[in-house]
Amino acid sequence: MDNKCYCIIMGGGVGRRFWPVSRYSLPKQFMDFFGTGRTLIQQTFDRYKKIIPIENIFVTTNESYKQLVHEQLPELDESQIILEPSHRNTAPSIALASYHIAQRDRNANVIVAPTDHLIIKEPEFLEAIQRGLSFVDQKPYLLTLGIRPNRPVTEYGYLQVADEAIDGFFKVKTFIEKPELEFAKMFVDSGEFYWNSGIFLWNVQTILESFRELTPDICAKLGGREEGGFSSCPNISIDYAIMEKANNVYVQLCDFGWADLGTWDSLYEETPKDEDKNAVMSGEALLHDSQNNMVSMPKDSVAIIQGLDGYLVAYNKGVLLICKKENVGSLRKYFNELQMKKGDDFI
Repeated sequence: MDNKCYCIIMGGGVGRRFWPVSRYSLPKQFMDFFGTGRTLIQQTFDRYKKIIPIENIFVTTNESYKQLVHEQLPELDESQIILEPSHRNTAPSIALASYHIAQRDRNANVIVAPTDHLIIKEPEFLEAIQRGLSFVDQKPYLLTLGIRPNRPVTEYGYLQVADEAIDGFFKVKTFIEKPELEFAKMFVDSGEFYWNSGIFLWNVQTILESFRELTPDICAKLGGREEGGFSSCPNISIDYAIMEKANNVYVQLCDFGWADLGTWDSLYEETPKDEDKNAVMSGEALLHDSQNNMVSMPKDSVAIIQGLDGYLVAYNKGVLLICKKENVGSLRKYFNELQMKKGDDFI
């Protein structure tokens, strides 16, 4: 079945939630966050090429990042890089890639792979992916991988599992996107809710039928290959456009050491810490009377910090950000304010 299995690596985001370390010119997927020598998009590619033929791996990305993809993934042919003229979120991106794959193999089974995931137990992960591919090869269902939550997190999406199951795959009862902390605690305590990993598997015909039924405007613009069609698509995620509306969504419950590195909070959780629970992602830091902080400095730079508790300290290319970790949700406000005052030089 390997030859009919494909992977779409989502590589077009601007990584705004990791600003000021992530910039328009070099978003987070093209950065080596953990000092492994491989960037996030390279690690994603390395993971999937173990079970998917390299010629069946596609990357969707903005036109601005074409050269970065070429440089970081030289194994890919130019035809495997699907360029988007504008930023339109995950639904149009996945639809465009699905049409490309369907032209090559109308029976393809497809994995949709974000680039900002940490996978600790890779053998278990690859086994889960292969089992999921076998499931969608036989069933016209949309499959997501669900992770049992170990703490209440407001940055993740949640899904509720129904009693109905097929071969150990459970029907999804409802999706809840990024709940308030009070509800996140209730979800974790109930045992009925799982984190929605954002890793999806389906047959290409199943997802295209879902687009035709639930988002016909996207199909009209992309299916007919209208000039400028992608840029006129709605700016909407695959969760809102398809997964929350479809009645054929199933979940595979998994345990492979997963984390979504989508925010500073999530990165803090996964970064090694000292005895005072300070995490230094890059560069060096001398911390005195300081606890629960997240520090990111350029290589060969040192931050000296005294008396901070629960702060994010991040410096990159002329921008120093110091804010409470609990307020990182205000990054968009700071980002927009700086852009209005200084233009794009620090963005």
